[in-house]
Amino acid sequence: MRLPQLRDRSGGRMQDRLVWQAASLLLAYPDDGLTDRLDTVAELLGHIVGPAAELLAQTAAALRAREPMAAAMDYVATFDLRRRATMYLTYWTAGDTRNRGREMLAFAAAYRAAGVESPRVEAPDHLPVVLEFAATVDPGAGRRLLSEHRVPIDVLRRALADAQSPYEPTVAAVAATLPAATGQEITRAERLAEAGPPAEAVGLQAFTLTVPPRRQAGAPSV
Repeated sequence: MRLPQLRDRSGGRMQDRLVWQAASLLLAYPDDGLTDRLDTVAELLGHIVGPAAELLAQTAAALRAREPMAAAMDYVATFDLRRRATMYLTYWTAGDTRNRGREMLAFAAAYRAAGVESPRVEAPDHLPVVLEFAATVDPGAGRRLLSEHRVPIDVLRRALADAQSPYEPTVAAVAATLPAATGQEITRAERLAEAGPPAEAVGLQAFTLTVPPRRQAGAPSV
């Protein structure tokens, strides 16, 4: 099996791109392709050095040890049914407001500027989608999107740590590729984790996300 092709468009560090690619595969829904994705992750890990390799390997080992049905149920319970563990990054910056539509368009615009379209099966702000884009299409633009949403990623990591989720080490590996969080960012993450995302002002129509078929009944709950 060959490693995913990594096209050079900007100066992203190759180690970070390998981490992003592995993380995108590990954070994807565990469908029938899970075994193949884990095999690809194993190959990627052969080229990743330092703590990131161990963190990613923890998630990979946990997924290999689970029965497929159990892995799928755990994924839905973790990411689809818990508001604080959603991987939709704009949910934490815009909440259920009309601003979220504008923020998701910013992701789609970044993809188009790099010469690709957003995947039709998932929202453009979904963390695995952003990681795949950063790893394989435009590492510079991808790093910017990830860095701009460092706070949501930190909120997600903390939620997964509190739940003792096997996905937490992978999100920690992603966070380690980004600039260190500032004191202001840490405070904001703590406040968001406690209070939740922004809410729409009275009288305004909330933005509604169109999600893939398997998630139509699994939006994050309050």
